[in-house]
Amino acid sequence: MEKIEPNNPQKSQIEINQVVSRNDDIEGQNIVPEVEEVEVYDYSKRAQWLRAAVLGANDGLLSTAALMVGVGAVRQDVKTMVLAGLAGLVAGACSMAIGEFVSVYSQYDIEMAQMNRESRVEKSELEAKKKKLPKPLQAAAASAAAFTVGGLVPLVAAFFIKNYQVRVGVVVSAVSLALVGFGGLSAFLGRAPLVKSSLRVLIGGWLAMGITFGLTKLIGLTGFNS
Repeated sequence: MEKIEPNNPQKSQIEINQVVSRNDDIEGQNIVPEVEEVEVYDYSKRAQWLRAAVLGANDGLLSTAALMVGVGAVRQDVKTMVLAGLAGLVAGACSMAIGEFVSVYSQYDIEMAQMNRESRVEKSELEAKKKKLPKPLQAAAASAAAFTVGGLVPLVAAFFIKNYQVRVGVVVSAVSLALVGFGGLSAFLGRAPLVKSSLRVLIGGWLAMGITFGLTKLIGLTGFNS
């Protein structure tokens, strides 16, 4: 015959307390601490902008210098060389700005159309995405400004020098130093070999100025400039 143990209220209370304690431990283990969100800035975008600015300045430097040297091959006075360089600077800056504006605006329209097709995107999220879109006017202004900065180097170098041979030598020297600087900065931003990239930009600039000078001089010898 089985022996029935009498109910022990004290023992039952102890068991209840143990169960509650285990539940509290389990709930404590499941609690995930809140992590404060920290906005992380994408420095790769800044590097892309800087690299684009360096390339724009390099284009302004080289195109303006080559134009001045080429015109100087047939017209050796300082006024003609400076006016040719100034015209090339204005035309190049406008061309760069318009081209950059059209290109970036096309990208802006594509991304806006894609966001409008995403009907599930909330309004707040849509506004956040719009802030990250490229700005066409800002891109155009930056491109024109970079081109202008580069183009001013040969103009300033040639403006105060009357002697033709000295003027050409100063322009080529100033442009060469600037090419090395721009090439090195572009290599640094792109994590490329510094010396190799700088030499490549420098030799390319020399070739551009030399070809422009030679062809213009050849055309001038045919009597075309008379």
